[in-house]
Amino acid sequence: MSEPVSEPHAWLLGHERGQRRRASQALMVLGVYLAYAVVQQFEVWLGLMDAADSWPVMVFFVGGGCTFYGVIRLGWNLRLPRGRALTVPQAVWAMTAAVWSYSVTGPARGAILLVLMNVIVFCIFALRPQHVRQLCLAAFGMLLLVMAWKTLASATPYDPRIEGVHLAFAALTIASVSLLSDRIGRMRERLEGQRTELAQALQRIQALATCDELTGLTNRRAGMERMQQELAVRGRSAPLMSVALIDLDHFKRINDSHGHAAGDAVLRGFAECARAAVRVGDTLSRWGGEEFLLVMPATSTAEAMATMARLRQRLQQQRFDAIAPELSVSFSAGVAECVGPGDLEAAIERADAAMYEAKNSGRDHAVAAAAPHPPRVVAA
Repeated sequence: MSEPVSEPHAWLLGHERGQRRRASQALMVLGVYLAYAVVQQFEVWLGLMDAADSWPVMVFFVGGGCTFYGVIRLGWNLRLPRGRALTVPQAVWAMTAAVWSYSVTGPARGAILLVLMNVIVFCIFALRPQHVRQLCLAAFGMLLLVMAWKTLASATPYDPRIEGVHLAFAALTIASVSLLSDRIGRMRERLEGQRTELAQALQRIQALATCDELTGLTNRRAGMERMQQELAVRGRSAPLMSVALIDLDHFKRINDSHGHAAGDAVLRGFAECARAAVRVGDTLSRWGGEEFLLVMPATSTAEAMATMARLRQRLQQQRFDAIAPELSVSFSAGVAECVGPGDLEAAIERADAAMYEAKNSGRDHAVAAAAPHPPRVVAA
Protein backbone atom coordinates (compact mmCIF):
# COMPACT_ATOMS: atom_id res chain seq x y z
CA MET A 1 0.00 0.00 0.00
CA SER A 2 1.22 3.49 -0.80
CA GLU A 3 2.22 5.82 1.98
CA PRO A 4 -0.39 8.33 3.15
CA VAL A 5 -0.01 11.86 1.89
CA SER A 6 -1.18 15.18 3.23
CA GLU A 7 -3.09 16.88 0.41
CA PRO A 8 -6.16 19.10 0.06
CA HIS A 9 -9.62 17.57 -0.30
CA ALA A 10 -8.61 14.57 1.81
CA TRP A 11 -12.20 14.36 3.05
CA LEU A 12 -13.31 13.77 -0.53
CA LEU A 13 -10.52 11.58 -1.87
CA GLY A 14 -8.87 10.10 1.22
CA HIS A 15 -5.23 10.17 2.32
CA GLU A 16 -3.63 7.10 0.73
CA ARG A 17 -2.14 7.90 -2.67
CA GLY A 18 -3.53 4.94 -4.59
CA GLN A 19 -7.00 5.37 -3.15
CA ARG A 20 -6.95 9.09 -3.97
CA ARG A 21 -6.32 8.23 -7.60
CA ARG A 22 -9.10 5.65 -7.69
CA ALA A 23 -11.54 7.95 -5.89
CA SER A 24 -10.80 10.84 -8.26
CA GLN A 25 -11.41 8.58 -11.25
CA ALA A 26 -14.69 7.38 -9.77
CA LEU A 27 -15.75 11.00 -9.21
CA MET A 28 -14.84 11.86 -12.79
CA VAL A 29 -17.01 9.00 -14.04
CA LEU A 30 -19.83 10.12 -11.76
CA GLY A 31 -19.57 13.61 -13.25
CA VAL A 32 -19.90 12.15 -16.74
CA TYR A 33 -22.98 10.21 -15.62
CA LEU A 34 -24.54 13.39 -14.27
CA ALA A 35 -23.84 15.15 -17.57
CA TYR A 36 -25.53 12.32 -19.47
CA ALA A 37 -28.50 12.53 -17.12
CA VAL A 38 -28.86 16.24 -17.86
CA VAL A 39 -28.78 15.63 -21.62
CA GLN A 40 -31.33 12.85 -21.31
CA GLN A 41 -33.59 15.09 -19.27
CA PHE A 42 -33.27 17.67 -22.07
CA GLU A 43 -34.55 15.00 -24.47
CA VAL A 44 -37.57 14.57 -22.22
CA TRP A 45 -38.13 18.34 -22.26
CA LEU A 46 -38.00 18.29 -26.07
CA GLY A 47 -40.59 15.55 -26.16
CA LEU A 48 -38.22 12.99 -27.70
CA MET A 49 -38.42 10.64 -24.73
CA ASP A 50 -40.97 9.64 -22.11
CA ALA A 51 -40.10 10.79 -18.57
CA ALA A 52 -41.37 7.47 -17.16
CA ASP A 53 -38.72 5.69 -19.23
CA SER A 54 -35.98 8.26 -18.54
CA TRP A 55 -36.00 8.36 -14.75
CA PRO A 56 -35.17 4.68 -14.09
CA VAL A 57 -32.19 4.87 -16.45
CA MET A 58 -30.90 8.06 -14.83
CA VAL A 59 -31.25 6.57 -11.36
CA PHE A 60 -29.43 3.44 -12.52
CA PHE A 61 -26.62 5.53 -14.09
CA VAL A 62 -26.09 8.01 -11.27
CA GLY A 63 -26.82 5.54 -8.47
CA GLY A 64 -24.15 3.18 -9.83
CA GLY A 65 -21.62 5.98 -10.01
CA CYS A 66 -22.33 6.99 -6.41
CA THR A 67 -22.10 3.36 -5.28
CA PHE A 68 -18.70 2.75 -6.88
CA TYR A 69 -17.32 5.99 -5.48
CA GLY A 70 -18.63 5.08 -2.01
CA VAL A 71 -17.07 1.61 -2.14
CA ILE A 72 -13.69 3.11 -3.05
CA ARG A 73 -13.90 6.00 -0.58
CA LEU A 74 -14.73 3.60 2.28
CA GLY A 75 -11.84 1.35 1.28
CA TRP A 76 -13.94 -1.74 0.69
CA ASN A 77 -12.23 -2.27 -2.66
CA LEU A 78 -8.95 -2.93 -0.82
CA ARG A 79 -10.31 -6.28 0.28
CA LEU A 80 -10.05 -7.49 -3.32
CA PRO A 81 -6.83 -9.30 -4.34
CA ARG A 82 -6.81 -7.50 -7.72
CA GLY A 83 -8.86 -5.04 -9.75
CA ARG A 84 -9.13 -2.57 -6.89
CA ALA A 85 -10.02 0.25 -9.28
CA LEU A 86 -13.23 -1.69 -10.07
CA THR A 87 -12.77 -0.90 -13.76
CA VAL A 88 -14.53 -4.00 -15.11
CA PRO A 89 -17.58 -3.76 -12.81
CA GLN A 90 -17.93 -0.08 -13.60
CA ALA A 91 -17.62 -0.74 -17.33
CA VAL A 92 -20.26 -3.49 -17.28
CA TRP A 93 -22.58 -1.26 -15.25
CA ALA A 94 -22.12 1.66 -17.65
CA MET A 95 -22.62 -0.53 -20.74
CA THR A 96 -25.80 -1.96 -19.26
CA ALA A 97 -27.11 1.54 -18.57
CA ALA A 98 -26.16 2.71 -22.08
CA VAL A 99 -27.90 -0.20 -23.79
CA TRP A 100 -30.93 0.29 -21.56
CA SER A 101 -30.97 3.96 -22.50
CA TYR A 102 -30.76 2.97 -26.19
CA SER A 103 -33.87 0.83 -25.81
CA VAL A 104 -36.01 3.71 -24.47
CA THR A 105 -34.55 6.84 -26.05
CA GLY A 106 -36.43 6.70 -29.33
CA PRO A 107 -35.47 8.98 -32.25
CA ALA A 108 -32.23 10.21 -30.65
CA ARG A 109 -31.01 6.74 -29.72
CA GLY A 110 -28.11 6.84 -32.21
CA ALA A 111 -26.28 9.26 -29.92
CA ILE A 112 -26.24 6.60 -27.19
CA LEU A 113 -23.75 4.64 -29.29
CA LEU A 114 -21.24 7.38 -28.46
CA VAL A 115 -21.82 6.74 -24.77
CA LEU A 116 -21.18 3.05 -25.29
CA MET A 117 -17.96 3.73 -27.19
CA ASN A 118 -16.85 6.21 -24.52
CA VAL A 119 -17.10 3.48 -21.89
CA ILE A 120 -14.92 1.11 -23.91
CA VAL A 121 -12.35 3.78 -24.77
CA PHE A 122 -12.03 4.63 -21.06
CA CYS A 123 -11.14 0.98 -20.39
CA ILE A 124 -8.33 0.97 -22.96
CA PHE A 125 -6.04 2.82 -20.57
CA ALA A 126 -6.91 0.73 -17.52
CA LEU A 127 -7.22 -2.87 -18.77
CA ARG A 128 -5.17 -5.33 -20.76
CA PRO A 129 -6.07 -5.76 -24.46
CA GLN A 130 -7.65 -9.19 -23.94
CA HIS A 131 -9.99 -7.77 -21.30
CA VAL A 132 -10.90 -4.85 -23.57
CA ARG A 133 -11.73 -7.30 -26.37
CA GLN A 134 -14.00 -9.20 -24.02
CA LEU A 135 -15.81 -5.99 -23.10
CA CYS A 136 -16.10 -5.09 -26.79
CA LEU A 137 -17.74 -8.44 -27.53
CA ALA A 138 -20.03 -8.04 -24.54
CA ALA A 139 -21.05 -4.52 -25.62
CA PHE A 140 -21.75 -5.65 -29.20
CA GLY A 141 -23.73 -8.66 -27.97
CA MET A 142 -25.85 -6.56 -25.61
CA LEU A 143 -26.51 -4.01 -28.34
CA LEU A 144 -27.41 -6.72 -30.86
CA LEU A 145 -29.92 -8.30 -28.45
CA VAL A 146 -31.60 -4.96 -27.69
CA MET A 147 -31.80 -4.08 -31.39
CA ALA A 148 -33.30 -7.46 -32.20
CA TRP A 149 -35.85 -7.13 -29.40
CA LYS A 150 -36.83 -3.57 -30.34
CA THR A 151 -37.11 -4.54 -34.01
CA LEU A 152 -38.96 -7.85 -33.70
CA ALA A 153 -40.76 -8.08 -30.37
CA SER A 154 -41.29 -4.61 -28.93
CA ALA A 155 -44.69 -2.95 -28.74
CA THR A 156 -43.04 0.15 -30.25
CA PRO A 157 -40.66 -1.37 -32.81
CA TYR A 158 -37.64 0.41 -34.21
CA ASP A 159 -37.09 0.73 -37.95
CA PRO A 160 -34.95 -2.29 -38.94
CA ARG A 161 -33.14 -0.25 -41.60
CA ILE A 162 -31.99 2.31 -39.05
CA GLU A 163 -31.03 -0.45 -36.62
CA GLY A 164 -28.99 -2.13 -39.33
CA VAL A 165 -27.07 1.08 -39.96
CA HIS A 166 -26.56 1.62 -36.24
CA LEU A 167 -25.35 -1.95 -35.84
CA ALA A 168 -22.92 -1.61 -38.75
CA PHE A 169 -21.43 1.60 -37.37
CA ALA A 170 -21.25 0.07 -33.88
CA ALA A 171 -19.45 -3.02 -35.24
CA LEU A 172 -16.90 -0.89 -37.13
CA THR A 173 -16.30 1.37 -34.15
CA ILE A 174 -15.99 -1.48 -31.67
CA ALA A 175 -13.57 -3.31 -33.98
CA SER A 176 -11.48 -0.13 -34.33
CA VAL A 177 -11.42 0.35 -30.57
CA SER A 178 -10.33 -3.27 -30.12
CA LEU A 179 -7.46 -2.82 -32.61
CA LEU A 180 -6.47 0.43 -30.90
CA SER A 181 -6.46 -1.37 -27.56
CA ASP A 182 -4.04 -3.97 -28.93
CA ARG A 183 -1.69 -1.26 -30.20
CA ILE A 184 -1.81 0.67 -26.93
CA GLY A 185 -1.25 -2.57 -25.04
CA ARG A 186 1.89 -3.29 -27.07
CA MET A 187 3.10 0.26 -26.50
CA ARG A 188 2.49 -0.11 -22.76
CA GLU A 189 4.40 -3.41 -22.67
CA ARG A 190 7.27 -1.82 -24.59
CA LEU A 191 7.34 1.13 -22.20
CA GLU A 192 7.29 -1.21 -19.20
CA GLY A 193 10.17 -3.15 -20.72
CA GLN A 194 12.11 0.06 -21.33
CA ARG A 195 11.42 1.21 -17.79
CA THR A 196 12.71 -2.11 -16.45
CA GLU A 197 15.81 -1.88 -18.63
CA LEU A 198 16.39 1.69 -17.49
CA ALA A 199 16.10 0.70 -13.83
CA GLN A 200 18.56 -2.16 -14.38
CA ALA A 201 20.93 0.18 -16.23
CA LEU A 202 20.77 2.67 -13.35
CA GLN A 203 21.58 -0.12 -10.92
CA ARG A 204 24.55 -1.15 -13.04
CA ILE A 205 25.74 2.45 -13.27
CA GLN A 206 25.42 2.85 -9.52
CA ALA A 207 27.33 -0.38 -9.00
CA LEU A 208 30.08 0.79 -11.35
CA ALA A 209 30.22 4.14 -9.59
CA THR A 210 30.47 2.67 -6.08
CA CYS A 211 31.99 -0.80 -6.45
CA ASP A 212 35.41 -2.09 -7.42
CA GLU A 213 34.92 -4.49 -10.31
CA LEU A 214 37.80 -6.79 -9.43
CA THR A 215 37.17 -7.38 -5.73
CA GLY A 216 33.48 -6.51 -5.38
CA LEU A 217 34.31 -4.10 -2.57
CA THR A 218 33.26 -0.46 -2.51
CA ASN A 219 35.67 1.79 -4.36
CA ARG A 220 37.67 4.77 -3.10
CA ARG A 221 34.90 7.27 -3.82
CA ALA A 222 32.29 5.22 -2.00
CA GLY A 223 34.67 4.71 0.91
CA MET A 224 35.11 8.46 1.30
CA GLU A 225 31.36 9.01 1.14
CA ARG A 226 30.84 6.37 3.82
CA MET A 227 33.29 8.13 6.12
CA GLN A 228 31.57 11.47 5.60
CA GLN A 229 28.16 9.90 6.26
CA GLU A 230 29.37 8.28 9.44
CA LEU A 231 30.82 11.52 10.73
CA ALA A 232 27.57 13.34 9.96
CA VAL A 233 25.53 10.72 11.82
CA ARG A 234 27.79 10.23 14.81
CA GLY A 235 27.87 13.91 15.77
CA ARG A 236 29.87 14.48 18.93
CA SER A 237 29.75 11.00 20.47
CA ALA A 238 33.16 9.46 21.09
CA PRO A 239 34.84 7.57 19.66
CA LEU A 240 33.59 8.82 16.30
CA MET A 241 35.41 6.51 13.94
CA SER A 242 38.68 4.73 13.27
CA VAL A 243 40.18 4.08 9.85
CA ALA A 244 42.80 1.60 8.75
CA LEU A 245 44.89 1.68 5.60
CA ILE A 246 45.97 -1.83 4.62
CA ASP A 247 48.68 -2.64 2.08
CA LEU A 248 49.48 -6.18 0.93
CA ASP A 249 53.14 -7.00 1.50
CA HIS A 250 55.42 -7.68 -1.48
CA PHE A 251 52.49 -7.57 -3.91
CA LYS A 252 54.73 -6.51 -6.83
CA ARG A 253 56.80 -9.63 -6.21
CA ILE A 254 53.65 -11.75 -6.58
CA ASN A 255 52.83 -10.08 -9.89
CA ASP A 256 56.38 -10.43 -11.19
CA SER A 257 56.72 -14.06 -10.12
CA HIS A 258 53.27 -15.46 -10.92
CA GLY A 259 51.69 -12.98 -13.32
CA HIS A 260 49.01 -10.33 -13.06
CA ALA A 261 46.22 -12.92 -13.15
CA ALA A 262 47.65 -14.42 -9.96
CA GLY A 263 47.88 -10.94 -8.47
CA ASP A 264 44.21 -10.32 -9.26
CA ALA A 265 43.31 -13.65 -7.64
CA VAL A 266 45.23 -12.64 -4.51
CA LEU A 267 43.33 -9.36 -4.33
CA ARG A 268 40.03 -11.19 -4.63
CA GLY A 269 41.09 -13.74 -2.04
CA PHE A 270 42.12 -11.04 0.41
CA ALA A 271 38.83 -9.17 -0.13
CA GLU A 272 36.86 -12.35 0.58
CA CYS A 273 38.91 -13.09 3.69
CA ALA A 274 38.64 -9.52 4.98
CA ARG A 275 34.87 -9.36 4.46
CA ALA A 276 34.52 -12.39 6.69
CA ALA A 277 36.80 -10.95 9.37
CA VAL A 278 35.45 -7.40 9.80
CA ARG A 279 32.41 -6.56 11.87
CA VAL A 280 28.92 -5.86 10.62
CA GLY A 281 28.74 -2.13 10.01
CA ASP A 282 32.40 -1.77 9.05
CA THR A 283 33.09 -0.88 5.42
CA LEU A 284 36.06 -2.23 3.49
CA SER A 285 36.98 -0.40 0.29
CA ARG A 286 39.66 -0.86 -2.30
CA TRP A 287 41.72 2.29 -1.95
CA GLY A 288 43.89 1.69 -5.00
CA GLY A 289 46.20 -1.04 -6.32
CA GLU A 290 46.90 -3.36 -3.41
CA GLU A 291 45.78 -0.85 -0.77
CA PHE A 292 42.50 -1.11 1.13
CA LEU A 293 40.65 1.22 3.47
CA LEU A 294 38.66 -0.09 6.41
CA VAL A 295 36.12 2.30 7.97
CA MET A 296 35.13 1.33 11.52
CA PRO A 297 32.35 3.53 12.97
CA ALA A 298 32.20 4.18 16.72
CA THR A 299 35.50 2.36 17.17
CA SER A 300 38.46 3.36 19.29
CA THR A 301 42.07 2.82 18.26
CA ALA A 302 42.40 -0.18 20.58
CA GLU A 303 39.29 -1.81 19.11
CA ALA A 304 40.55 -1.13 15.59
CA MET A 305 43.89 -2.76 16.41
CA ALA A 306 41.99 -5.81 17.66
CA THR A 307 40.19 -5.98 14.32
CA MET A 308 43.55 -5.83 12.52
CA ALA A 309 44.83 -8.70 14.67
CA ARG A 310 41.74 -10.75 13.85
CA LEU A 311 42.13 -10.05 10.14
CA ARG A 312 45.84 -10.93 10.25
CA GLN A 313 45.08 -14.24 11.97
CA ARG A 314 42.39 -15.11 9.47
CA LEU A 315 44.63 -14.24 6.51
CA GLN A 316 47.34 -16.56 7.88
CA GLN A 317 44.78 -19.39 7.72
CA GLN A 318 43.74 -18.50 4.17
CA ARG A 319 45.11 -20.88 1.55
CA PHE A 320 46.42 -19.52 -1.78
CA ASP A 321 47.76 -22.84 -3.12
CA ALA A 322 45.34 -22.68 -6.06
CA ILE A 323 47.19 -19.54 -7.21
CA ALA A 324 50.72 -20.75 -6.48
CA PRO A 325 52.05 -23.58 -4.26
CA GLU A 326 52.96 -22.46 -0.74
CA LEU A 327 52.00 -18.86 -1.51
CA SER A 328 51.37 -16.84 1.63
CA VAL A 329 49.96 -13.34 1.84
CA SER A 330 50.42 -10.80 4.61
CA PHE A 331 49.67 -7.12 5.04
CA SER A 332 50.91 -4.02 6.79
CA ALA A 333 48.37 -1.59 8.20
CA GLY A 334 48.14 1.79 9.82
CA VAL A 335 45.28 2.68 12.18
CA ALA A 336 44.14 6.17 13.09
CA GLU A 337 41.18 7.54 15.02
CA CYS A 338 39.15 10.36 13.47
CA VAL A 339 37.80 12.89 15.96
CA GLY A 340 35.57 14.99 13.71
CA PRO A 341 34.64 16.00 10.15
CA GLY A 342 37.55 18.43 10.00
CA ASP A 343 39.95 15.67 10.97
CA LEU A 344 39.02 13.26 8.16
CA GLU A 345 41.87 13.97 5.72
CA ALA A 346 44.36 14.25 8.55
CA ALA A 347 43.21 10.89 9.97
CA ILE A 348 43.81 9.24 6.60
CA GLU A 349 47.26 10.82 6.45
CA ARG A 350 48.06 9.56 9.95
CA ALA A 351 46.88 6.07 8.99
CA ASP A 352 49.01 6.22 5.82
CA ALA A 353 52.08 7.28 7.80
CA ALA A 354 51.48 4.51 10.35
CA MET A 355 51.15 1.98 7.51
CA TYR A 356 54.56 2.96 6.10
CA GLU A 357 55.99 2.71 9.60
CA ALA A 358 54.66 -0.86 9.77
CA LYS A 359 56.30 -1.64 6.42
CA ASN A 360 59.61 -0.11 7.46
CA SER A 361 59.59 -2.02 10.75
CA GLY A 362 59.31 -5.50 9.28
CA ARG A 363 55.83 -5.71 7.66
CA ASP A 364 53.07 -8.21 8.55
CA HIS A 365 51.65 -6.16 11.42
CA ALA A 366 49.65 -3.01 12.17
CA VAL A 367 50.77 0.25 13.75
CA ALA A 368 48.49 2.69 15.54
CA ALA A 369 49.00 6.35 14.80
CA ALA A 370 49.38 8.80 17.62
CA ALA A 371 46.15 10.30 18.85
CA PRO A 372 45.38 13.71 17.32
CA HIS A 373 45.73 16.76 19.49
CA PRO A 374 42.40 17.94 20.86
CA PRO A 375 41.17 21.21 19.29
CA ARG A 376 42.43 24.27 21.09
CA VAL A 377 39.74 26.28 22.86
CA VAL A 378 40.34 30.00 22.59
CA ALA A 379 38.91 32.08 25.44
CA ALA A 380 36.57 34.85 24.42
